[in-house]
Amino acid sequence: MRATGTGATGTAAASSGKAPPTQPADGDGRFSVLSWEQVQRLDHILEEAVPIHGRGNFPTLSVRPRRIVQVVRSRLEKQGIAVHNVRLNGSAASHVLHQDSGLGYKDLDLIFGVDLKSEDIFQLVKDVVMDCLLDFLPEGVNKDKITPMTLKEAYVQKLVKVCNETDRWSLISLSNNSGKNVELKFVDSLRRQFEFSVDSFQIILDSLLLFGECSENPMSANFHPTVTGESMYGDFEEAIDHLRNRIIATRNPEEIRGGGLLKYCNLLVRGFQAKSEVDMKALQSHSYPTWLPCN
Repeated sequence: MRATGTGATGTAAASSGKAPPTQPADGDGRFSVLSWEQVQRLDHILEEAVPIHGRGNFPTLSVRPRRIVQVVRSRLEKQGIAVHNVRLNGSAASHVLHQDSGLGYKDLDLIFGVDLKSEDIFQLVKDVVMDCLLDFLPEGVNKDKITPMTLKEAYVQKLVKVCNETDRWSLISLSNNSGKNVELKFVDSLRRQFEFSVDSFQIILDSLLLFGECSENPMSANFHPTVTGESMYGDFEEAIDHLRNRIIATRNPEEIRGGGLLKYCNLLVRGFQAKSEVDMKALQSHSYPTWLPCN
């Protein structure tokens, strides 16, 4: 907690003046403490209502990311599923850390750290999320006859489950007609958590969520929770430098699968430049059997 006194979410530490863009977190180069300006941007994203559009005659849901995280977490824990932490991931996290990154963002990618030990737990997580959607239906809607399957068909854009030796996770993507989907990702293990340094950021939300639940005072420059970001790339300051200067860099490009080449091309279109042509050619050779130029 940064404050001039003791706050609701922990022991306070003095702070004065404008915080720097990032502050190293206790010697671990993967982590950095967010500035007040960054915390404000994060809070705005969590508070801004996102419409979840229903198919057919189902009404549009108005969902604040903060609220759905709180509801899902509470229901999971009531079912005996511990949530280790909740994180904002991807382009939205990059936007929080550097507003003028050139990446923009649409999807709100929220990661719940959980233990997915069995098929039953995977199913229980999905059932909990479907049950939570009932809370967001407008007043006057008769919920008695609405089943989890009905809610899935009405509001879920994408449902993914991955369970193998290295990856155990599931994704529930809630529909938005403009492409701003709310993506709830439940991760036990995930071998590769990023493609490029500029999309490798995760912001741990727990302290900010707890502050909102416990503090009787609003946040200010001198009284706000300590929020930590992590770069899965491994070096937070280097990754931030890449984001500010629009540099494309990665590690072990041969491990990238799926849409890595498409994302690389998208970054080029947005004015980013590759740090290492060797790495990018390795990415291209592993994405397609022949090299395809992107620019």
